[in-house]
Amino acid sequence: MSFIERQLDPSDILGELLFGLIMVLTLTLGAAIASGYERGLIVAAIGCNVAWGVIDAVLVVMGSRYARHRHGRLVRAIRSARGEKSALAAIRDEFESGVEVESRPEDREQLYRSIHAVFAHARPRRMTLGKDDWLTALAVFVLVVAPALPAVLPFLVVDDPHRALRLSNALLVGLLFVVGYLWGRHLEIQPWLAGIVFTAMGVALVAVAIALGG
Repeated sequence: MSFIERQLDPSDILGELLFGLIMVLTLTLGAAIASGYERGLIVAAIGCNVAWGVIDAVLVVMGSRYARHRHGRLVRAIRSARGEKSALAAIRDEFESGVEVESRPEDREQLYRSIHAVFAHARPRRMTLGKDDWLTALAVFVLVVAPALPAVLPFLVVDDPHRALRLSNALLVGLLFVVGYLWGRHLEIQPWLAGIVFTAMGVALVAVAIALGG
């Protein structure tokens, strides 16, 4: 977990875990509804999350590259601006739409001037995949695949496949609650309420996926 926490912030960690849980629950709950358990379900559950772990890791790396490209574009806009007024206008356009707090205009202008002072002589980094990109991709992959492992455990200790499937689903639904509870603590809202909401939302999303044949 210390490795993952160095690569991703808590909201991203919990989001990837939720995504992995929904993926594996779509398979296991779907099998329970259809009453069509097969030994291949274990392989399918792990394989599905492995595949989506790779896809999600690639998407996260692409998003990181886009963010770096956006920052580089701002630096180039500041360096090529015709005077301080144009540079400040470019900074203002970039930051004002993403500011989610109320602040005094004079405080924002002071911030923008500070950014201009730093970026006026900066150079954008090269757009290459670095070590941090690969480590972030690995962290995302692990978080998406990890929820499939608890789903497999009941099949390894319970002989009756139908009972094992019910235990697997109960365990995964319980993990949905745990993820919601932790998210509530992170956001400083009622953890128990967040856990209940996450559980209901996760099961609802799984139901939609099953209904649509996902």
